[in-house]
Amino acid sequence: MYENVQIMTAIITPFNTNGDVDYPALDNLVERLLKEGTQGFIVAGTTGESPTLTEDEKIALFQYFATHVHGRALVIANVGSNNTAASVKLAREASEIKGVNGLLAVTPYYNKPSHAGMIAHFTEIADASAVPVMLYNIPGRSVVGLTNESLLKLADHPNINAVKQVTTPADIKYITAHAPADFTVFTGEDAQMLDAVRAGAAGVISVASHFYGKQMRACLDAEAAGDTAKADALMAALKPKMQALFMFPSPAPTKMYLARRGEINGRMRLPMIPLTDDEAEQVVSILEAE
Repeated sequence: MYENVQIMTAIITPFNTNGDVDYPALDNLVERLLKEGTQGFIVAGTTGESPTLTEDEKIALFQYFATHVHGRALVIANVGSNNTAASVKLAREASEIKGVNGLLAVTPYYNKPSHAGMIAHFTEIADASAVPVMLYNIPGRSVVGLTNESLLKLADHPNINAVKQVTTPADIKYITAHAPADFTVFTGEDAQMLDAVRAGAAGVISVASHFYGKQMRACLDAEAAGDTAKADALMAALKPKMQALFMFPSPAPTKMYLARRGEINGRMRLPMIPLTDDEAEQVVSILEAE
């Protein structure tokens, strides 16, 4: 499923002045990202402000991407939460949408389940889904995280085929060395992209690809061609820009810069708020530095 897929975009959800999903803006953004090398979309993820989207809005977004992308890239629908029953219900509904290729489910946040509880949680989601499930292991946000051992146990499930791993390249190296051959690892941290690929990851699930897909593609192509010096140089240029997009709570910097480019209006839903003018200038000064 993920063969030759290296760059997937965790896409923002644009809102119009009424606070509803801005589908015309989304049309233009999706088309640009496809032209710049995005090979898949994570829909209604954290970058897409999933905590503030209703279930109906999520299903509508999944249906939109399934129809609009129409096989030109993978469509991965985020269905995970810290409520197993709710995640299972959304997994069933999302996985029945023709054109949705896979689901994403995050480690349950806030309620801090045990590893046995997390394994049971992901197993129920995978059992309910008609398409393969990607785990999302991000202990920095969810507080709890899957150990390598727990993750590998889940990797043996016939309907769990990937992980978005936001820990260390060392973990990625261990997982790729011990997981089934058809289990795919992506880093979820832009600035870790090249190190993760060198550790065995297939690629990156990215926020920076909203702006730097072509440069990221060039970096990965150089690495694949064995030109490590060129890959290192390209990554060195990209890393400060990638990090700038997380200087303040994401996706505020990304939405700010898209709005500055005239692609969206920058609106966010509480508790997320737009950057101040001073914050925005700090980010822009890095993104537009030579």
